[in-house]
Amino acid sequence: MVNTLQERLARSAATVDTSAGRLADIQRWFHARTEADTSRVEIIPFEELRGWSFAADTHNLVHETGRFFSVEGLRVRMPGGAVERWTQPILHQPEIGILGILVKDFDGVPHFLMQAKMEPGNHGGLQLSPTVQATRSNYTRVHRGRPVPYVEYFQRMDRHRVLADVRQSEQGTWFFRKRNRNMLVEVAADEDIEVRDGFRWLTLGQLHHLLAVEDLVNMDARSALACLPASYDGGPPGAGGSVHRTADILSWVTGLRTDREVETERIPLRETDRWHRTGHRISHESGRYFSVMAVDVRAGGREVRGWTQPMIEPHGPGVAAFLLAHADGVPHVLVQARAEPGYTDVVELAPTVQCTPRNYTHLPGAAMPRFLDEVVHAPADRVRFDTVLSEEGGRFYHAFNRYLVVDSAMDVVAPDDPDFRWMALHQLLDLIRHSHYVNVEARTLIACLHSLLVK
Repeated sequence: MVNTLQERLARSAATVDTSAGRLADIQRWFHARTEADTSRVEIIPFEELRGWSFAADTHNLVHETGRFFSVEGLRVRMPGGAVERWTQPILHQPEIGILGILVKDFDGVPHFLMQAKMEPGNHGGLQLSPTVQATRSNYTRVHRGRPVPYVEYFQRMDRHRVLADVRQSEQGTWFFRKRNRNMLVEVAADEDIEVRDGFRWLTLGQLHHLLAVEDLVNMDARSALACLPASYDGGPPGAGGSVHRTADILSWVTGLRTDREVETERIPLRETDRWHRTGHRISHESGRYFSVMAVDVRAGGREVRGWTQPMIEPHGPGVAAFLLAHADGVPHVLVQARAEPGYTDVVELAPTVQCTPRNYTHLPGAAMPRFLDEVVHAPADRVRFDTVLSEEGGRFYHAFNRYLVVDSAMDVVAPDDPDFRWMALHQLLDLIRHSHYVNVEARTLIACLHSLLVK
């Protein structure tokens, strides 16, 4: 009998020791890779950037090739928000990258080819990354470096089975309409795949254990893994078992996208108000939010051995949390329809709480994010998941969020805030198959929820 994909993924999720490697072997391998890594990242003044410069007319920070990304200005008008008007620097990277994970059966158990990869913004150097994590500029070799390993599997899929392939957004507070192609591609069990240095096959069960380790599984891997079908019984498809019909959820999102005013305009970086440039930073005069800074990178195991680049440096850790409840045995999470200036389509579905708390300390109490106290001060017996994980280390320097899943004390009924809805987890997974519905922080939490709900 042919097993369904869900049955096969469930088998992988239940397997932590396998012929391809025990969990303890994986941990020793990763530790050894970390110990052997000779990469170095140094914060530098802007004048030491190589190939980057501030444009004479706009003061935008751009690369001499016109590729990779640029640091520009953005003017935002968002009536009804905690702050209704502002300007800010933002990363503009119009090209679409690939976040791809290769999948293969070993002894009937799906394994995922992961990479121990260094990114300049990572805290501690290496993190567990997708098989391929590359911008278009990288995999077309604008940098004149070595080819990206395994990228061919994600460019010609006609000979392989596509498990997931969807363009997803990234942080809309720091990126302007950034998208990456999240892909999982399965090769035949008898296909010979060379395992290159720095790569390792892992089961879902091993990945689920490692997700609970601080700063180990990177954001791009979490985003791609969230696009997998559930490896557990998350409830019946369609409307059955959910508090709200999927059609009603879609109508709610469409209504908010239609009615909410979010106006954005790309402007020269020199026109951003209250942002000031020194030799080392572009920062807001209040000291809040984030800075733009620069780094010099010496990297082992990368396509290019050394480079310099600008990065976003957040001011303070963030919190991203889902409140979790069950209705008739079906897991539901409380989502918010969140507007961010860099989103392509006004709002996306976000965690119950998503914020950097220190950015709100100067605002009236009513402006504090809903449910923040409930998740950060939840009793220990209600906290199902609590780990600090890094955001994308290729563009953000030491960016952290505390990711939480907390059992809710509320009934699964419509909250009094029109920006929030309870959604069955299987409905959220259905929407992940489509672009611009589920934001990157929610995708991380969905990957973490996969690890909690395996039976």
